[in-house]
Amino acid sequence: MANIQLKDVRKSFGAVNVIKGVDLEIRSGEFMVFVGPSGCGKSTLLRLVAGLEDITSGELLFDGEVVNGLTPSKRGIAMVFQSYALYPHMTVYDNMAFGLTLEKGSKQQIRERVTKAADLLQIGQYLDRLPKQLSGGQRQRVAIGRAIVRDPKVFLFDEPLSNLDAALRVATRIEIAKLHEDMNNVTMIYVTHDQVEAMTLADRICVLRDGVIEQVGTPMELYETPDSLFVAGFIGSPKMNFLSGDAAKAYNAHTLGVRGEHLNIVPEGGKWQGKVIHTENLGADSYVYLEMGMEEPVVVRLDGTNSYHTGDVVHISPMEDKLHRFDDKGKPIR
Repeated sequence: MANIQLKDVRKSFGAVNVIKGVDLEIRSGEFMVFVGPSGCGKSTLLRLVAGLEDITSGELLFDGEVVNGLTPSKRGIAMVFQSYALYPHMTVYDNMAFGLTLEKGSKQQIRERVTKAADLLQIGQYLDRLPKQLSGGQRQRVAIGRAIVRDPKVFLFDEPLSNLDAALRVATRIEIAKLHEDMNNVTMIYVTHDQVEAMTLADRICVLRDGVIEQVGTPMELYETPDSLFVAGFIGSPKMNFLSGDAAKAYNAHTLGVRGEHLNIVPEGGKWQGKVIHTENLGADSYVYLEMGMEEPVVVRLDGTNSYHTGDVVHISPMEDKLHRFDDKGKPIR
């Protein structure tokens, strides 16, 4: 495993500054997830760690040693891409063994490592098949297996599930979580725009915005104590509700944040009221969307199904101890 440190790392493409001074430590054996909106720099940051892009300024250290000038092959990393990047004319076995063959490993050693990785990922029965004979999820597991056999110190995942359908994403996400448990001696960095992946996989999450770090913390730290309005709105599904105007002023805030599960619909005497504009019944829970004069509808998350209809006027009360107050700069008031 490797401890990774980024010290004032910056990356520019010509006059465009993409990474604007990142300081971050990724602990040995940790599963770190980079999240953020499109264009925030998360994939670029991953490529800087991999050595696929040159760092403009700053230092990248693996176990205390500066690796800025090291080629990817010398960094002890393995990377899994969203496009799988498998050789179509090679069998699964040959795809997984290819890197070891280039390193001139013995046939016996290569077979042992490929077989072990295939068993770990439950793809042993596919070793004689070509990639075109596999599903998307199976191909992604082959790509992961090809990385595993190299016995890397650092695993890098660049949006590996984005090409899969919803069911396969869930199944492969579970496989990656199990992989982290089974390979707890490997440091893993994972890039995604999907916050569900981030919340369920990460030991810690690094939220990026416009080339800088907004917040780093465990999933529940970011969910329960966001350091900015941006993080509060980015982490969580459905996103946090934001109320302004008199609703926020009543709590001495510029913006008041409250999650949908922390709002209750009451028969009368609620703190606020709103008009139902849409409902979604999902079975185990449901969402009621309310028009309350804010920039976006306010979402109330309820257990089970609901019987509200478009046009209903309802009273809602927040759980007072779950409210988030933000000032006019989007910083929390605590």
